[in-house]
Amino acid sequence: MDRRGFIIGAGCLAAAASSYAMKPRERISLMGKLKLEDAIPKAFNGWKQYDSNQIVVPESENSLARQLYSQSVGRLYVRGDDEFAMMLIAYGDTQSDTLQLHRPEVCYPAFGMEITENDLAAVRLSRSVSIPARDLVAMNAERTEYVTYWTRLGQALPTTGGEQRAAKLKDALAGIIPDGVLVRFSTVMEGPKLSFGVNRKFAADLMAAVSPAVRRVLVGDGPAAALDRDLGSRA
Repeated sequence: MDRRGFIIGAGCLAAAASSYAMKPRERISLMGKLKLEDAIPKAFNGWKQYDSNQIVVPESENSLARQLYSQSVGRLYVRGDDEFAMMLIAYGDTQSDTLQLHRPEVCYPAFGMEITENDLAAVRLSRSVSIPARDLVAMNAERTEYVTYWTRLGQALPTTGGEQRAAKLKDALAGIIPDGVLVRFSTVMEGPKLSFGVNRKFAADLMAAVSPAVRRVLVGDGPAAALDRDLGSRA
């Protein structure tokens, strides 16, 4: 083999070794053996589940969402005569190039709802814990829905598609295949201030009601540990 061929061959071997080293090999799941349907209470702090089929979910018979999410729970909760909140929690045990969380700004238009506002937000879950999220306004001819959501990818809480891709790349470089979860609350009450306020109140009430293990699934280790210190194990 001549010198040029040796250099090219060595370069190819180095590239192959680098590619192998970068290939994710460790699958990490924060869910463990938890079942969302059982782990999310149907009644807490005055909120009670109410049967409804009006929740926009990121799946249909013609979509890939059944592959994206290994568990999901969608419910409508009511409290008193004038408060209600729609909740969707969708969990995927594998986040890869082909299987990634669907963000609501992509999901809602697929169901015929136009996104008219999409803003970065912070959701306070306890005295010392706020997490990054997004507030959306979704509209169609029949209703205006005010949506608050966050996503967890591994230990990251990305607020944009770009941040989500960056978090996935960081995990891939570390050899990790992470899990992920979409946590979404929404109302169709009058006006953004009231509606987003109900979303935040519901989110905080829910996090106080679930177990520490569920908090870890929903927000990751760091925020969950801080929530445990603030809220304790009241579930």
